[in-house]
Amino acid sequence: MIESLRRPRVLATVTRLLAVALLPAAFLRSPGRGRYLACQWALATRYPAEDLAGLSESARAAFTAARAEAFWRDRQLIGLTSGHRDAAHQHRLFAEEVHRTGSVAAARRRVLPPHESAHVRGTALDVRPSEGAAWLERHGAEYRLYRRYDNEWWHFEYHADTVPMRLPNPDASRPPSMARAAS
Repeated sequence: MIESLRRPRVLATVTRLLAVALLPAAFLRSPGRGRYLACQWALATRYPAEDLAGLSESARAAFTAARAEAFWRDRQLIGLTSGHRDAAHQHRLFAEEVHRTGSVAAARRRVLPPHESAHVRGTALDVRPSEGAAWLERHGAEYRLYRRYDNEWWHFEYHADTVPMRLPNPDASRPPSMARAAS
């Protein structure tokens, strides 16, 4: 138990030390953006399975800027668990949730079908760890990144022009008449 609590702190410390060690190379590569670049390199080492491909250009820029700020200013790591998903992958996730819960209505509280998913549009980000999500919840609006659902602490979406309403779950974004029809 103690080991499992200590591991994330050790990995975070090693990641910060790596970023500091990478600063000279990052400043040589990109003089005005060395801290940003060193942070991205270190986080790519900490979260090797992370995939930013497919995110909209604006969502990717907002996310990487936010996590660089969290990293250097507040010593907080933010990793990406899931970003862009193609429609087939999103459909599989939705179908699995329908099978697991036994109904479309119940599944929609956790997973949306592809035509409604911000993941398919490349504007949704599922982040980790919970401390990173908490940082993003406090500061994300500065980057136009907003937590969208009460039941998903990890799910944030990029919204360029509007501040979206926080909803209890993904299905709550539909008008009540549509929600009743899906039940």
